[in-house]
Amino acid sequence: MAGVSVSTASHVVNGTRYVSPGKAKLVNDAIAAVGYFPNTLARSLKLASTSSVGLAISALSNPYFSDIICAVEAECARLGLMVFLSDTQDDPEKEIAVIRALHQRRVDGIIFAPSAAPGPALDYLAERGVPCVLIDRMADPRFDQIGVDNFKAMQALVHHVVSLGHRNIGFVAGQPGFATTVERIAGFHAALQAVGIRVRPDAVVTGTATTASAAAATYRLLSQALPPSVIITGNNLATIGVMRAVRELGLAVPDDLSLVGIDDFEWADFFEPRLTLVEQPCNELGRQAAALLVERIASPNGIRRSVRLEPTLRLRASCRSLV
Repeated sequence: MAGVSVSTASHVVNGTRYVSPGKAKLVNDAIAAVGYFPNTLARSLKLASTSSVGLAISALSNPYFSDIICAVEAECARLGLMVFLSDTQDDPEKEIAVIRALHQRRVDGIIFAPSAAPGPALDYLAERGVPCVLIDRMADPRFDQIGVDNFKAMQALVHHVVSLGHRNIGFVAGQPGFATTVERIAGFHAALQAVGIRVRPDAVVTGTATTASAAAATYRLLSQALPPSVIITGNNLATIGVMRAVRELGLAVPDDLSLVGIDDFEWADFFEPRLTLVEQPCNELGRQAAALLVERIASPNGIRRSVRLEPTLRLRASCRSLV
């Protein structure tokens, strides 16, 4: 219809070579007349690339993961990649099903936040050489990984509460088995031992990634013969669950119980009291995860990298001084 060669039409469509304005107008007019658009599937088969990545992540309703998802999508869009988002629900069976489905759809690579039992999914990815970056939960050195330095996060929180005179410290951790939970519990123990405080065997209570579970954990801590003067929480949902339990018990933060935790969130500054929390750099986690994945897609056999980002302690009013 444009009266030009196939190669000229191709160069106009793909912007791969200069075409004179007159010929380019003929091609673009023909495109508009026939309603032409590129066949992405056919192009993917020819190029062996779909220009798409999978994002397999849990708890899409969690603001922490929502922030990471937005950052991944923004960086992938900048890089010209489409993102296919799937919620694994932290269920190992659904997780492997999601990983298989993304692979069968020929995504170029996958960003993955593994569950507490991710063995089958990780083995599937490794055995098939699928480019993959583990995000937040750094569970397997066979893959590139990016997360926050959880030891530093716990060290900052413990040192803060100890500096205010707290010695009886409880910890409402996340779900057992998650790489983040394991690291944060280990960091809690190490930080207390570093300042000479013996860790009581009943000081750490784990649960699931729900506010109800965290509330139940709080009841268990506060029902002890010697309840803690401060609770550290392992994530934002745990923080909300502890606040819920405190309110139900008719207590007040920080007058009756001090509270600090991991995962700053947008409305933490509007709580009463304002909450002292560790901020995780969600935007940078998402951005660097996408960049790592692009690097691995381009170089499948390159050396795997593990990246730890620095947490930031946001001091507010939810922990009172005992000195």
